[in-house]
Formats: sequence, structure tokens, C-alpha cells
Amino acid sequence: MKSLGTHLRISYRVLKLALLCLAIYVPALRAQEPAAQQLTAPPPLRIVSRVERERIDGADNSKARIRTTIELAELRLSKAEVLTNQHDFEGATGELGKYEALIDDALSYLSPMMRDKDKTRDLYKRIELALRAQGPRLTAIRRSTPLEYAVWIKGLEEFARKGRTEALNSFYGHTVFREPQKKAEERPPDKTRKNSAAGPERTP
Repeated sequence: MKSLGTHLRISYRVLKLALLCLAIYVPALRAQEPAAQQLTAPPPLRIVSRVERERIDGADNSKARIRTTIELAELRLSKAEVLTNQHDFEGATGELGKYEALIDDALSYLSPMMRDKDKTRDLYKRIELALRAQGPRLTAIRRSTPLEYAVWIKGLEEFARKGRTEALNSFYGHTVFREPQKKAEERPPDKTRKNSAAGPERTP
């Protein structure tokens, strides 16, 4: 009987210890679940506001339209920098989403235009220069931003790089495209000269 009582006391202590560990572990595990779920913040809205759309569509010509779009994008980027310094990362990424929408609107506007015209190339050049200057500023914002927001800024940096590439290809594409054509056009005359030079040698 004594051994049975001792065994029961030991079992009770073990059970009590197990319940205590479970009571500590379960709340801690539940506290970690929201953190894992919130690892990435919601993506920012990529929209052009109504006021911005009115200003863009109200431009007198394509040059004024692109200039206005770049200016509006610059304002969004500057505001994102201010909000980042104030540690308002949600507000900053929201501004960057609108910045991306403006740049995308400019590229979409130029896309159907004839790219072998000086006017179109000049417009693409304006965008390329703007994106080149703004690239380091985007990187600076990302490095000062927590990971859950920085992931979206990283995507924006990639978008800006692709935008620069598109602008550069459109600006230089006409020149690069014509080089192989010149070489192809030069080959037939060379063959003709060789044939004409070889002709008299066959005649005794």
C-alpha cells in the first residue's frame, strides 16, 4: 500500500508538471502565429489618383504629358522619403505604389508610338534620366524599411530597372537595329566586285 501511494504521488507530480509546461507552451505558440502571418505587409495600391489623371490628360501635347507625369512621380517619391524618415512605412509604401502607377502610365502611353522618331526617343530619354536619378533613392528607402514592407520596394526597384531598360532599348533600338542591315547591304557589292574582277581572268 505504501509503494502504491508513493507511485500515485509521483504520477500526480509528473502530470502536474506536464500540464504546467503545456499551459506555458500553447500561449507562446499562439503568440508566434500572427507574427508569421504578418511577415509581409499587404501590397500597396498602384493607382493614379483622379487629380493626377486630370492633370496628365489635360496636358497640351505628349512632351507636356510626360513632363507632368514625371513631376507627379517625383512628388510621390519625395513624400515617401519623408514618411520613411518618420517611420511611417505603411504610408511610404503607399506613396511608392502610386509612384509606380505613374511611371507605368508614362511607359504605357509611349508604347504604341513609332520609336524611330526623334520626338519619341526624346520622351523615352526623359523617363530614362528620371529613373536613373531616382533609383538610388528607392534603394535608400528600402534599406531603411522593415522587411515586411521592403519586399514590395524591392519589387519596385526591379520594375524601375525594367523601365529604364525599355526606355534605353527604345531610344537606341533604331541605331542598333540598322547596323546589321548595313553590313548585309554591303556584302552583295563586294561579291559583285569579286565576280567582275574574276571575269577578265577567265578570258584568254
